[in-house]
Amino acid sequence: MIKLEEHKDLTVNQGIEKLAAPAKVYLPLSQHLGKICAPLVRAADTVLLAQKIAAAQAHVFSPIHSSVSGRVAAIEDWPHPVLGRCKAIAIENDGLDRTENPCLPAGREKPKTEDEIGRLTPEEIRSLVFEAGVVGMGGASLPSHIKLFPPKPVDTLIINAAECEPYLTCDYRLALEKTKEILLGIGLIKKCLAVKNVIIAIEDNKPAAIKAFEEAFGSRFSVLGSRRKPNTEHREPIEGVVLRSQYPQGGEKQLIKNILGKEVPSGKLPFDVGVVVHNVATVFAIYEAVYLNKPLYERVVTVTGSCLTHPKNLLVRIGTPISELIAACGPLKKEPAKIIIGGPMMGSAQYSLEAPVIKSTGGVVLLDKREAKVQEEEFCIRCGACVRACPAGLEPCLINLASEKEKWTEAKIYRTLDCIECGLCNYVCPAHRPLTQSIKRAKLEVAKGGQAA
Repeated sequence: MIKLEEHKDLTVNQGIEKLAAPAKVYLPLSQHLGKICAPLVRAADTVLLAQKIAAAQAHVFSPIHSSVSGRVAAIEDWPHPVLGRCKAIAIENDGLDRTENPCLPAGREKPKTEDEIGRLTPEEIRSLVFEAGVVGMGGASLPSHIKLFPPKPVDTLIINAAECEPYLTCDYRLALEKTKEILLGIGLIKKCLAVKNVIIAIEDNKPAAIKAFEEAFGSRFSVLGSRRKPNTEHREPIEGVVLRSQYPQGGEKQLIKNILGKEVPSGKLPFDVGVVVHNVATVFAIYEAVYLNKPLYERVVTVTGSCLTHPKNLLVRIGTPISELIAACGPLKKEPAKIIIGGPMMGSAQYSLEAPVIKSTGGVVLLDKREAKVQEEEFCIRCGACVRACPAGLEPCLINLASEKEKWTEAKIYRTLDCIECGLCNYVCPAHRPLTQSIKRAKLEVAKGGQAA
């Protein structure tokens, strides 16, 4: 792990601002880890706000809901922020936010009472979360109902409020402005998992959010150094842990190791060591799904960068083209050389401003020519910088070599599937080699069962 320039000052004090729904939304059929959804509507159909418009016949998937009311204009290939292109449902917004659910539209939801919530069984909570289309909003996009029913018993729930990516502050603003709702969401997850221990993990560069959580659950956060074990004899329902601000502190396996001293074995998942990790934005979405019967059709996105006059944290309808977000934060001070959806370390550079916000979109970052300068690639000098920096304990230079030679068996031996794609190897490489991109290719080939040529 290393300390990066954070660049969070651009939006850290910008409260969440609601962006008006666009004239047309584009809802990709792939917004989650798992099987791609199939449309439940056709062109020219009338749809309502929060209506389920796509689903799949599979265990691992998450349904998709309309983020506006209006008319289905088309189901067509459209730019996708991660996949490049993907089938999407285009809906013309009628501006009315019509819905069959009397608890909606957004902003006028009627919460369930505490008695109603208390009577819900874990199975009913998981069903509500599934039907609402909630996925992991920290970037992984795993359907959240799956993590609420792990195949093995777990004893610890970690709430990830680290937000270690530079520039991004959307999770911080949620933690600060929706603290009570997040705690209610934690209660729902705790009930589903039947865990004894709940830990909120946050970096030390978020003092206001730390104070808000302390006031809300009545217990002080303990300050932990990297790799130091906390006191697991919890006397409070929730324990707060402050970690050093460094990257990639917010990775699931890194949090587990730094907080609990447990290492998730290669090829295994957090539940294999008795832990489940949920991002704060996911927890808030779970709260809305259960308390408000509200599907995941909008989320908070940080829109930032030196090119913008007014960087902001925006509450945005899913399916909104990023051009709309940029316009809301303009005018441009200078022409961007690169536009990234996500953070600068793990995000994806975009070729089209028509790519829409999806469930996992946490940021839109605009970089100028100086910040996005392309360095000339040189020969690897075997310096070992990438090996020392890798938080997963891999040898990126060797995986890269195997990938270049299409030696997928060797790539598997080098544990390429354990790569978390954090981008640190690229960042520290003095030869400016595209190690992360090469490793991503190797991961795809190894996952497909590719063999050496």
